[in-house]
Amino acid sequence: MDDDWRPTASLENIRLRAALLAKSRQFFAARNVLEVETPLLSAATVSDPHLQSFSTCYNGPNLPPDTTLFLQTSPEAAMKRLLAAGSGSIYQLCKAFRDGESGARHNPEFTMLEWYRVGFDHFALMDEVEALVQLLLGIDRQFERSSYRAIFERHLGLDPHHASLGVLWQCAEAAGISGGLTKGELERDGWLDLLMSQLIEPQLGACTPVFIYDYPASQAALATIRPGAVPLAERFELYVTGVELANGYHELCDAGELQRRYERDRLLRLANGGAAPACNRRLQAALGAGLPASSGVALGFDRLVMLAARADSIDEVVVFPVARA
Repeated sequence: MDDDWRPTASLENIRLRAALLAKSRQFFAARNVLEVETPLLSAATVSDPHLQSFSTCYNGPNLPPDTTLFLQTSPEAAMKRLLAAGSGSIYQLCKAFRDGESGARHNPEFTMLEWYRVGFDHFALMDEVEALVQLLLGIDRQFERSSYRAIFERHLGLDPHHASLGVLWQCAEAAGISGGLTKGELERDGWLDLLMSQLIEPQLGACTPVFIYDYPASQAALATIRPGAVPLAERFELYVTGVELANGYHELCDAGELQRRYERDRLLRLANGGAAPACNRRLQAALGAGLPASSGVALGFDRLVMLAARADSIDEVVVFPVARA
């Protein structure tokens, strides 16, 4: 179209984004959290089977011919290398990239706010996330907190840690969201993710933002797992009016366990017909050198601007989304 050169975001929302970025930087400066900047391109990429990376072929100095480099899905690995090098608590406002993610709440290129607090567990980090979001969204009430188990019991009447595969499938079937799949066509976490995303998430944080914590150990990603009768991942997610806004971990510090999780992810990717990246050797070396006890969180900044602007689509707060890039 003749006018597709124009931004999709209004000037009012462009100014709002600038104000929220300035407030975020003031927030961290007041807490002596150092702003850092790491490369967008990396020789390694994320192992998470749910995330797909963009890649490019590099032919230039300092690397072998036809070297594959990846656009980061988040700055996590590079920031953890800084933590291991003694940076102390750090934050970063940057671009991240995820292939195949586009829609009302997604753009393949997006702005992420990620930060790490040395000496914090995930509960202490929740306090800080709450303080920041209260400031940026003008919320004057305390956020709710609920365990993963409690939220499933409240909304679906089942215990996600003990319910059988058949029970999870029956719940999806009864709600009309199974898509005709038999119970064996998804793994346990696949059914839990489906129930969470389709039946629970849209109801979360409708009146008051809510943190969900203590996820199944199988969904730990790079979070610490707390042992017990039911091992639990020390991670959390924040929801505001049905929007997943932030995802945080009490960080894994064990290099051997990192290797085991990369191998698990590699096998899952291969089983699903995908490419399997090698373990990030530099991140593994950083953990081997000693990652300080810390917690970290990634917050979708475009989504936060959406919430502040009361917008229905990410296109309303991003100047040039992928269709106009």
